Amino acid sequence: MLDVERLDSEQDLLRLIEERLPTSALQALRTAGFTDDEIYALVLPRRTFSHRVAKHERLSLDESDRIVRMLRMAAFGESVFGERERFWSWARSPKRRFDGRSPLSLLTTAAGARVVEDWLGAIDEGFAA
Repeated sequence: MLDVERLDSEQDLLRLIEERLPTSALQALRTAGFTDDEIYALVLPRRTFSHRVAKHERLSLDESDRIVRMLRMAAFGESVFGERERFWSWARSPKRRFDGRSPLSLLTTAAGARVVEDWLGAIDEGFAA
């Protein structure tokens, strides 16, 4: 199973992404609390996933990067909120701050993930709610 918190450095994380993750890495997202619909919307379409599994292909560099980004955000969010259910409720709910989009929907880009992480950091420090 993929556990990004157990890597020793950002360099290890970069190497992992550059080697491209196996399709089995999607299971780590499920374990972290993402639904299949969220995974297929945020990482890769279900049909592409099925094709990769059938051909024994690894995920692309971009897909691998998105998986790691999503896992990091989930781990940070659960840490900030103190319990999984509270975090996922927050992450899936539309926010005015994001023009009615949910924090989860912003994870398709690195810039969106940084915005979510910044807000989680502010919540953690008591500056936002």
